[in-house]
Amino acid sequence: MSKPMEEDTNQGKTEEEEFNTGPLSVLMMSVKNNTQVLINCRNNRKLLGRVRAFDRHCNMVLENVREMWTEVPKTGKGKKKALPINRDRFISKMFLRGDSVIIVLRNPK
Repeated sequence: MSKPMEEDTNQGKTEEEEFNTGPLSVLMMSVKNNTQVLINCRNNRKLLGRVRAFDRHCNMVLENVREMWTEVPKTGKGKKKALPINRDRFISKMFLRGDSVIIVLRNPK
């Protein structure tokens, strides 16, 4: 059986309200204002970039992304422990799957 049209429009309104007031409002404001967000990912990496589009699963299309992570170089036996190295790279456009997102922060400084 199909749902009445009235229920579909109500669901659309509640989803839009969630995007404007709930946790996804950070992404909505980033899209509207073209501001950068800082995204912590499950692979212990951080992404700093501009959100072009997103959905309720936190799948995102990002532009001008700077990916940042830390690497610990391997050392041989008997040598001192190596210091971690901060690494980064630039990605002009990317699709980020929502299941790898931990948290999204706005106005990174």
